[in-house]
Amino acid sequence: MENFKSESTAGIVLRLVVLSLVVGVVLSALGITPANLFMTLNVLARRLYDLGFGAIDWIFQYILVGAMVVVPIWLIARLFRAVQPPKS
Repeated sequence: MENFKSESTAGIVLRLVVLSLVVGVVLSALGITPANLFMTLNVLARRLYDLGFGAIDWIFQYILVGAMVVVPIWLIARLFRAVQPPKS
């Protein structure tokens, strides 16, 4: 922390500018532009969003199919239990 406080603001800004320039040249050589980067991040976020809700839809469909069998059986069992005479 002492080293951070002792540096001048101009020195920090100059280092950040030079480092940004070097990283920018490397990313540009790889074909990564700011617009391309943000578009890729947007596509990634949309795919993750779709994947999450796709999984929820998948689970909901299985629950619905299972409920088509389980709920009527449960309802019939419940009705037969209500119709039976009480045990003495």
